[in-house]
Amino acid sequence: MPPVEGEFGAECPSTAAHLIAAALEDTLRSLPRYKYVSPPPGFPSMKRFGLWAAAFLVACGPGAPDDARMVVSSDRQLQTLAAELLPGLSERSGLELRRPVRLERRTRAELERYLVAKLDDEFPPDRSARVATSYHLLGLAPADLDLRGLLLAVYREQVAGFYDPDSTALFVLADQERDALRPLLLHELVHAVQDQTVDLDALTAPELGNDRRMAAQAAIEGHATLVMMEQVFGEMQGDDIDMSVIPDMGAELRSALASAETQFPALAAAPAVLREGLLFPYLEGAGYVLEVWRDGAARGSSITERLPVSTEQVLHPDRAWGEAADLPTALEVTVEGAHVVHGDGLGQAETRVLLRELSGDPTLEAEGWDGDRYVLIEVPAVAGAGDEESAGAAGLVWATVWDDVAARDAFVTRLDALTGGFPRTATV
Repeated sequence: MPPVEGEFGAECPSTAAHLIAAALEDTLRSLPRYKYVSPPPGFPSMKRFGLWAAAFLVACGPGAPDDARMVVSSDRQLQTLAAELLPGLSERSGLELRRPVRLERRTRAELERYLVAKLDDEFPPDRSARVATSYHLLGLAPADLDLRGLLLAVYREQVAGFYDPDSTALFVLADQERDALRPLLLHELVHAVQDQTVDLDALTAPELGNDRRMAAQAAIEGHATLVMMEQVFGEMQGDDIDMSVIPDMGAELRSALASAETQFPALAAAPAVLREGLLFPYLEGAGYVLEVWRDGAARGSSITERLPVSTEQVLHPDRAWGEAADLPTALEVTVEGAHVVHGDGLGQAETRVLLRELSGDPTLEAEGWDGDRYVLIEVPAVAGAGDEESAGAAGLVWATVWDDVAARDAFVTRLDALTGGFPRTATV
């Protein structure tokens, strides 16, 4: 399913990132003190940044020319707080702050209207219906799923703020308290800095397909989440920390988020594939970026030269670069005598969700996945078969590719035993 996070690219609310910081507070307080790594080559030290920040704050004072400000905002509190945070975030992210960041407050009604407009533009009712039907036929969603309504409900209970690449502006809710505002800004300001290095919209363009978009979103959100957490937990411990040296951080993140899901009724009631779509970029994305950092690569490389191209690479970072890089196999699926009305792929991440949902076994994996594509088709009327019912009837064809015969056969055997979980008769 087009994930809540991936469907709108980097414009999504980042409550999940804020929630991570809150949920992990007690855990991180008990961790040993970790030191922050040296800045990557070409980036100034914290000391130099501190001097720059002091001059920057002076430049933001009364009478300072607009072009001297690296934070442009009509809200003095936001401007001051962002100016305080940006220098350290730029260094921790490994990305250069090249131009001013626009930052404004919006009422909840204004933010919701914006999200509805983006939903109408990028996920109109006809596309929403086709996606919902596809996932229903795959056994991942109920037949009566109102996907647009569910997405809006999830946003309404989570919306706190977002970075919009279209306008290169960061918006936050006007009623945010300062304590809640700080981690939100920490995360979203990283997106603003990211967007000055790469085109975030281009990395998550719809034409790239569900799996590749989800992988890119994982790199984007994982990077922003780790930078945010280093800052937050460094302040908690009174010293800089390096998230890449903390063991089992991915497991800690997933545990914290799982326990916090109940705070959001709409999300908790959503199909598992939708919940995974929201959480995957933060949890698995953070794990991917940690491995990039542990490999000694530049901190910003997860969204540049080490940008993953599939959720398989996110789940298995060792397959994302070097001689072991494993690129997914691209597939085209045609069905003779039928009209294809929609097509996309699940990727390894959502194939894993499908296996777990059909089997009820949360430990199943989709090991050996190498590519997939499904097509939603309309079947023309068949003479003598009840024309009124058969005309325009929806069906789905799903093709997969595996690394080797053993992986393929294991998947076929497993899926064949699970066909009873599909809403209609299915053959493998």
